[in-house]
Amino acid sequence: MQRFSRTTVGPKSTRCFTTSKNEIRRSYLYVPSSSDKLLEKSLTVKSDIIIYDLEDSVSPAPADKKDARDRLRTFLKDVPQAERVAIRLNDISTPFFQQDITHILQSPSVQTLILPKIHSAQDLHYVSRHIHQISQKHPHETPLRIVPSIESARALWNLGAIAGWQSEHGALQGGAVSGLLFAAEDYCADTSIIRTRSRQELLYTRSQIAIAAKAFGLEAIDMVCIHYKDLEYLKDECEDGRRLGFSGKQAIHPAQVGTIQNTFVPTAEEILRAAKILHGMQVAHASQKGAIGLDGEMIDAPMIKQAAKIVEIAKEAGIEIPQIN
Repeated sequence: MQRFSRTTVGPKSTRCFTTSKNEIRRSYLYVPSSSDKLLEKSLTVKSDIIIYDLEDSVSPAPADKKDARDRLRTFLKDVPQAERVAIRLNDISTPFFQQDITHILQSPSVQTLILPKIHSAQDLHYVSRHIHQISQKHPHETPLRIVPSIESARALWNLGAIAGWQSEHGALQGGAVSGLLFAAEDYCADTSIIRTRSRQELLYTRSQIAIAAKAFGLEAIDMVCIHYKDLEYLKDECEDGRRLGFSGKQAIHPAQVGTIQNTFVPTAEEILRAAKILHGMQVAHASQKGAIGLDGEMIDAPMIKQAAKIVEIAKEAGIEIPQIN
């Protein structure tokens, strides 16, 4: 999981997030920036990341876009710098993008930008030039996280270049890609893929995004579950995403957050097995052995690496690791 060093700024008012002690990012909850009520309510939601949305959840009317941007700017003034703050801007082809990025990046609370409709590395360079210009007057003390939203055939075709992109201005002044996010509905609209509950039609695309993210040490953020009232289906979709290698998932309703966060962590069985593997290998290495047998399986170096990752993620999620004697 990619890390940047952080600088913590104390709150200036009584408004603050309900936060956890770890940096694990499993759930990404969208909150419309057009509603003062929903903005305030977001402070109490326990999602790992809150995405304050200026794009799809806001009316396309210019007056409404400006109103949402102004509401969000005012709201962010009293929000302390927080790991959980992300902003989804309007895409770079719209007349709203420049005003969005200029005003929003004046807030030190903003840690992450979600960028919709990124089709190529050139699109990221365009955004980075704006970040660089704004950083001259409003510098960030840590690199701004950039999360491109993959939602077109062109984006998938250019996936490697997007995932491996680096700013010509450096990470601190131009931002750095920290994750890849899959926008399934936009992608289906662009490609004429017919959406089904089986998700089979998206297996290739989702696998490619997860693999590209892992290749470049990025977070892999799975699609929204549009059946937001069906928590059993959501759990199945989360388990499917985790099996494909995704590290987290987007949410469009607070009721989805708990299921996402409880699913995108190792199971009790996985943790116990990982703990047994690590303990067994410690004993084996002390006896100058390179492999062990566990429950009828031969355990060697690759499985040790996988076990160590499982234990690391469990610790980040605050899950207690069983002691093996």
